[in-house]
Amino acid sequence: MRFVVLGSGSGGNAAVVEGGGIRLLVDAGLSAKQLLVRMVACGIDPATLDAIVLTHEHGDHVGGLRVLAKKLAAPIYATPSTSRLVRDGGVDGATWRIFESGASFAIGGLAVESFAVPHDAVEPVGFVFRHGERSFGLLSDTGHVTKLITERLRGVQALFVEANYDDALLEADTKRPWSTKQRISSKHGHLSNAQTAALVAELAPAGLRRVVLGHLSRDCNHPDTAIETIRVSAPDLASIACAPQDTPCGWWE
Repeated sequence: MRFVVLGSGSGGNAAVVEGGGIRLLVDAGLSAKQLLVRMVACGIDPATLDAIVLTHEHGDHVGGLRVLAKKLAAPIYATPSTSRLVRDGGVDGATWRIFESGASFAIGGLAVESFAVPHDAVEPVGFVFRHGERSFGLLSDTGHVTKLITERLRGVQALFVEANYDDALLEADTKRPWSTKQRISSKHGHLSNAQTAALVAELAPAGLRRVVLGHLSRDCNHPDTAIETIRVSAPDLASIACAPQDTPCGWWE
């Protein structure tokens, strides 16, 4: 099993997960052109995608889907409410596969487990992907870590998780009004470095070895700050990295 983050941040989010002979695109928030270019740069023929899986309907996660769906034959997996909103937004002509939030299902030889997350979207979910003894967790936009999230992710060996902001940098930011800061840090907003560090510290004793941080704010976070916050909480991790916005991050096995 392996994965590559094509881009992560407010400008667009997308990742490719491979396992069991299956290749999935998770979210399509970059432009269709950028999605195709970045997949090719990573050695991926976009025509070989077996499916597109959505976490939620926000534009930075589905912005390129309308055009991409016309170019590719891959079915789109989403929860009922997410599917409805995305289709209402103009993604037509695609083949849809609907799953209930919290459901487990298989796409070929790759097992997929979904779980509900708190975010200001209609029906957002995270995922655990499994093949054989390997497992990979993906937790995108999330306002706070629930007991359900922790239990669903316990035992994964690799994790992509958002670390959107540093508390001090968000508080000091002068570009965002107070109301925006409140939304970001709310229980249905985004995870801070400290919240992500606490989750990673909880998961590390259960076998977590590799963490890739995503959705970092350009103004209210910094890769070195995020990595150091995680490392202090979980010093025994094999690796910690940050996925950039403007370029693919490279494959992680």
